[in-house]
Amino acid sequence: MSDPRAASPWGVGLVALFVTALVAAQVTAAKLLQFGLPVDLPLVGGALVLPGAALAYALTFFASDCYAELYGRRAATVLVNVGFVMNLVLLALVWSTIEAPALPASAPGQVDLAAFRSVLGASTSIVAGSLAAYVVSQNWDVFVFHRIREATGGDYLWLRNLGSTATSQLIDTAVFVGVGFVLLGSTTVETALALVVGQYLFKLGVAVLDTPFVYAVVALARSRRDTESMTAWAR
Repeated sequence: MSDPRAASPWGVGLVALFVTALVAAQVTAAKLLQFGLPVDLPLVGGALVLPGAALAYALTFFASDCYAELYGRRAATVLVNVGFVMNLVLLALVWSTIEAPALPASAPGQVDLAAFRSVLGASTSIVAGSLAAYVVSQNWDVFVFHRIREATGGDYLWLRNLGSTATSQLIDTAVFVGVGFVLLGSTTVETALALVVGQYLFKLGVAVLDTPFVYAVVALARSRRDTESMTAWAR
């Protein structure tokens, strides 16, 4: 059974962050971002090009790693796979709203219907790539996180955070671009490689930067847990 402590404020907060970031990633994926670099890099040149969902999606790995550390592999696996189902629910709700009968475009307060569809209705190839990447990479993240934890006897949280996130983000990026842009799209292999490298460098940077925050969240949650346990014992 999953750890009942996952129902604590910290557990609920991490689940909420995971789901919020996941939803934000889906609705922001259509916009492509470009960040200039101080030097030219192989394949990507002088700029990183990545979807707007990159930052939000990177936060899902932060949340799932904190959750896995605090509540165990089984609970984290449940979180990831329920998130996958919620992704399908989100898409069903969005598309049912897009296809539902609407007031005329000239009606007061009505949004531009074409723009509404364009922003929220991601293409089939992007959706397929996103879902395939999610279910593979997130489960891999949980698996590697706990394998490293077992191998190190529970020490070196930074190693399992970086190791699991670095490998899972690479899988996520490669599957997403490969399925969404090459297999089901019309992107050339050269362009796809540039997208993979750009996105992965960004995600890897986020993984490095979020490591101190993983330590902080885990320490605070465990401190709160110990305090609550002592209070309960005193009663």
